[in-house]
Amino acid sequence: MSDPPTQRNGITPQMRGRYPDYNVLDEADRWDEVTRRLVLDRVQNVPPIRFFTAPEALTLGLFCELVVAQHSDPKVPVLNMIDAKLFRGELDGFRYVDMPDDRETWRRVALGLDASARGSGAVDFVSAPFGVQERIVDAFAQGDLRGEVWDELPPARAWKVVTRAILSAFYSHPWAWNEIGFGGPAYPRGYARIGAGQRESWEPRAADSERPEAAT
Repeated sequence: MSDPPTQRNGITPQMRGRYPDYNVLDEADRWDEVTRRLVLDRVQNVPPIRFFTAPEALTLGLFCELVVAQHSDPKVPVLNMIDAKLFRGELDGFRYVDMPDDRETWRRVALGLDASARGSGAVDFVSAPFGVQERIVDAFAQGDLRGEVWDELPPARAWKVVTRAILSAFYSHPWAWNEIGFGGPAYPRGYARIGAGQRESWEPRAADSERPEAAT
C-alpha cells in the first residue's frame, strides 16, 4: 500500500495524511473562545516533562512513538501530554484491582521495557535495534512479556492502561485531526448533516475518496 499524500495545508504527524489540503485550524475562528483557546494551546504550548525522570522519558517517549507509528517529525508530543496529566494527578478515576496507581504503572512499564531489552542483549530499550524494539512492543501488546517487572505487573493489563492514555493524547491533538479528517469542535455552529456518508461543508474529502479500495 502506498504512503498517504504529503500534507499541503496545516500539519499532520510526519506530514502525511489522506486529507492533504485540510487544516482543522482553518476553522478556529468559528469556535467559541474557550474551545479555541484550549485547542490552540495544545499546538502552541507543549508542556515540559515534569513527572517522568529523564531516563523514563527517553524510554517511554520512544515507546509512545512506536505505538502510534510516529517515526519522523513532526510528531504529536504524546508523552509530554501524558506527563502533564500525571504531574497534575489527573487520573481516570478507576483502576484494575490487580494494578497499581496509573502513575506507578507507567514507571514500572519503563523499567519493564528496559529489562526486556536487556534480555535481548541490548543495554536498554532506547539503544536496542529497531527490530528488537518492535518485538518487545508486539509481545507487550500480546501480554507475552515475562521476567523481572513483568512477573509482578500483568503486561496485558499494563498495555491497556498505557495505550488508553497514548491514544487519548494523540487523538486529542489537532495534527491528528488533520490526519484523520476530523471536523473538530463545531460549537456553536453545530453538526447538521448526520446521515451516513454526509459531510458538512467544512469537513474534508479524502484524497482517495474516489477510489474507496485505496483506503483498505
